[in-house]
Amino acid sequence: MQRVDKSNAEWRIQLDPKRYAVLREAATEAPFSGMLDRNHADGSYRCGACGAELFSSKAKFESGSGWPSFFEPADATHVELVEDRSHGMIRTEAVCAACKSHLGHVFEDGPEPTGQRYCINSLALDFVEHPTT
Repeated sequence: MQRVDKSNAEWRIQLDPKRYAVLREAATEAPFSGMLDRNHADGSYRCGACGAELFSSKAKFESGSGWPSFFEPADATHVELVEDRSHGMIRTEAVCAACKSHLGHVFEDGPEPTGQRYCINSLALDFVEHPTT
């Protein structure tokens, strides 16, 4: 995966303010506010900043949390896990391995086969629908 390096000024030009807040400042969108939470189409979920493929619709599930949830990345090397000690908690943050943008957090309460729940902000993702044949 090719690394994407841009300055904060370049990211501000590229991203709208809400996306910038989530992707570059680790903000969290309100639950049930994102357009991709209830998306059930077949396709891939890509980084909203750099376009790297992060998740497949095949790994998406309804967690009831209000954010798109996945039990695994499309490619484990595309999502980096980082310890997050913000807000008085210890959590695992998920970031795009290519551009280091904040995606969301990973929890150990997901379904089989992994038991993980990648709880990802809709604003951090772009969805590319796979064509039907």
